[in-house]
Amino acid sequence: MSERIDVSIISSGANLADARLHRLTRALLRAGLTVEIFAPGAMKDAPGLIKDASALYIRTPWFGEAWRKTNLIARYHRSRVFTLRSRGLVLYAISPESVAPAFIVGRFLRRKVAVDFFEDYLRLLEDRRWAKKYFGILGWIAKSDTKSALWFAKRSDLTTVADVQVPPFDARNRLVVRNLPDLSLLTLSGERAQTPRAIYIGDLRASRGLHAMLKVAELSPDWHFDFVGGVAAADQEFVDEWMREKNTNNRVRFLGKLPPAEAWKTAAGAWVGLSLLENTPAFVEAVPSKLYEYMSVGLASISSPLPRCVELIAFSNSGAIESTPEGVAERLRYWRGHVAELDAIRDHASRWAAENLDSEREYANFAAEMVNLTR
Repeated sequence: MSERIDVSIISSGANLADARLHRLTRALLRAGLTVEIFAPGAMKDAPGLIKDASALYIRTPWFGEAWRKTNLIARYHRSRVFTLRSRGLVLYAISPESVAPAFIVGRFLRRKVAVDFFEDYLRLLEDRRWAKKYFGILGWIAKSDTKSALWFAKRSDLTTVADVQVPPFDARNRLVVRNLPDLSLLTLSGERAQTPRAIYIGDLRASRGLHAMLKVAELSPDWHFDFVGGVAAADQEFVDEWMREKNTNNRVRFLGKLPPAEAWKTAAGAWVGLSLLENTPAFVEAVPSKLYEYMSVGLASISSPLPRCVELIAFSNSGAIESTPEGVAERLRYWRGHVAELDAIRDHASRWAAENLDSEREYANFAAEMVNLTR
């Protein structure tokens, strides 16, 4: 192949439907860069084109089952194969296990290396049940690999992080690229549907409020609920049993993991967005990107009382804070009976987002840094 590749995005973990992958890719394409993506997942879920069909390449796998598996061995396998196949002037590793291979290959071949950290992965591992299996051996391996990734990230040509509290803090060239909404991927909620409906878009697991949201659904018989995202393997049996026993009237839908543009179509006609993350080490200092997105599409939000979420919702007057499923259900009942108040909150949310979330500048700054690396 003879095409020039500016940036090779290497994702051994996050798949082609991942929202941050879409946002970062589209920012690079808008800046006129040519991008190739190595990531697991279905081609139909890949980021869409901006304007030039020759600017984006989705690389197909060379191997079979390892392409679909999510375990550590499969991720390590992908990270090495993807890095060796990449041809970009900049290698952009966006999964922790891809950082060391990208750095080593990049330095050997005299290419620039960029790294992205979605979250504080060391803290995130404290939340993962699989990390405690086999006497904690899997967790020790993952933590060791993450510490290695942080070491290499500090020395890379560019290190992007998803929020101010995400390490490494002493990187050579650190840039915060928050998960602000890419409005081209979103669908406005518009006029409320006649039937009250709440949505959640994101990973579905206990620590992200999955069990709490299903309890809310159980306590809110007048409401419908749409959950968009992949269900963690550890919670799948619980979800299957709940759906069999308690969803007899089909008020609750699990739509699976969808690419962002498809996922946000569920916002049309919805009333409320849910974000009931638990107070875990990984989340205590975080602002979930979905809160920004709920506001941008004109939904009222209900959040658990994480400190920065409390501050954001109070400042923007975009929703409510509730600490229990019973409290959330009571809030939904109240809004069901006071729709004028709910509509005022929805208006506040969309207006605040339009005035305060400068997504265009945030992603343009990121793209400009990547353009500089290609020169």
